[in-house]
Amino acid sequence: MKKFGNVLILGDSYSTFDQYIPDGYGAYYGEWTSKVNKVEKTWWHMLIGETASKLVTNESFSGTTVCNTGYDNNYCPDTSFVGRFLKYADENGMDGIDTVFIFGGTNDCWAGSPLGTIKYEGISDEDLKSFLPAFSYLIAKIREKAPEAEIVDLINCDLSEGITKGQQEICSHYKVHCITLENIDKEDGHPTDVGMIQIKDAILAYFK
Repeated sequence: MKKFGNVLILGDSYSTFDQYIPDGYGAYYGEWTSKVNKVEKTWWHMLIGETASKLVTNESFSGTTVCNTGYDNNYCPDTSFVGRFLKYADENGMDGIDTVFIFGGTNDCWAGSPLGTIKYEGISDEDLKSFLPAFSYLIAKIREKAPEAEIVDLINCDLSEGITKGQQEICSHYKVHCITLENIDKEDGHPTDVGMIQIKDAILAYFK
């Protein structure tokens, strides 16, 4: 059985659960949710339990984009995946982190954030307003700050072709794990309890 060691999660609503994310972060899932109403039903809690791994921090924030352009074209460098990771790494360091899971791109797709073009160097603040260069920058920064950590990117189903294929190409370039999900059971665009099991099982099948 694959073990992920000490785990850091960078996610959006799909990976949240009330009181299991940093204070001030928005949670989509909680005891109020109709189906995923216990943290034990989330994909990450099941995965960590079944692989004897340890969650260090779940840096997931509902409604957030990977890039610095959010809903209504708002500039969001503090809540984006890029901004949150840099803040976390600066404040906590990355020593001891064995695996980083990235599960984003859904809100970039839903918000209509600019796609941009893939870049691997010379990425500017302006570039970080677009998904593809921001995702590339995020991977590069994780590699820089945690060179020994495994990176696992989860790609949601039902995203735009540009966001899906762009992530796949960038992951291939950096030689990081990339798991493209298929036919996840959802309600209101979010995984149900069945969908959470499907996500966890897809990760276990990839590493089997």
